[in-house]
Amino acid sequence: MTSAHEHHAIAPRRVAFDWSRTPLHWIPDEPTATHVINVLHLLLPAGERWFVKVFKEGLPLIRDPELLADVKGFMGQEATHSVQHAHVLDHLAAQRLDTGDFTRYVDFLFEQLLGARPPLGAPVPEREWLRFRLAVVAAIEQFTAVLGDWILAAEELDHAGADAIMLDLLRWHGAEEVEHRAVAYDMFQHCGGHGLPRYARRVAGMAVTAPVMLSLWAWGTAYLIRHDPQLAGRVRYSLTEHNRAVRKGLLPTWRSLGAAVPRYLRRSYHPFREGSLNRAVEYLRRSPAARAGVA
Repeated sequence: MTSAHEHHAIAPRRVAFDWSRTPLHWIPDEPTATHVINVLHLLLPAGERWFVKVFKEGLPLIRDPELLADVKGFMGQEATHSVQHAHVLDHLAAQRLDTGDFTRYVDFLFEQLLGARPPLGAPVPEREWLRFRLAVVAAIEQFTAVLGDWILAAEELDHAGADAIMLDLLRWHGAEEVEHRAVAYDMFQHCGGHGLPRYARRVAGMAVTAPVMLSLWAWGTAYLIRHDPQLAGRVRYSLTEHNRAVRKGLLPTWRSLGAAVPRYLRRSYHPFREGSLNRAVEYLRRSPAARAGVA
């Protein structure tokens, strides 16, 4: 539980971003790095709406007042993330990069395959289905905390001339992911049962999440590059270009992402050690969008 460590209050922030001057390739001359990161905008509007729905189902199971407050704060933050990333999809569409064919599959994944009832009428008890979905949310949040901490420290993006508005969106979001990095895990631990069965559910959640996220990311990047009107079919997604961007510091390393899995699977694991909360809070104090929202 987060209460075992220094507690940090979690609350949504009012933010707004002006996309009118953000170019399609917001990392100049780096279409692959740009679109690898742009996959976030494809996945998060539906994904974070789904987080909120799943947690809403679990609210009646919470018996800890501090956790309840954290979960409600988490839900508010995730709902705001969903809205802001959906605005980026509108911005991409305005630049003739339509993402509708891809996001319809993402909607199907979260609304049908992972909806309130098991798909295809599978005979899974209601409580067990909720526990599985809470385990999936906790596993996804492991990766979002790692990515959030990375984007906060990725000075190479600044050096490459990345668009300031997009960087603020990503860093505001990343900072909040670090800020609430333990909430989904604590929610699962609280509602996911006890002992070995609970640990087995946690393992199952990651066993599903890691390969699905990897495949969605590769598919999403390939989709964006293929439909990019400025590239006009001249470029395809390749690991060579991806790894080149990694070496330049424009994308997180495979090692940092892969190491998040065994770390999460330790029996003694807790996310309070993921990322730097101080760095996240410091960025949230100076984020142009967050400061404008407060004003």
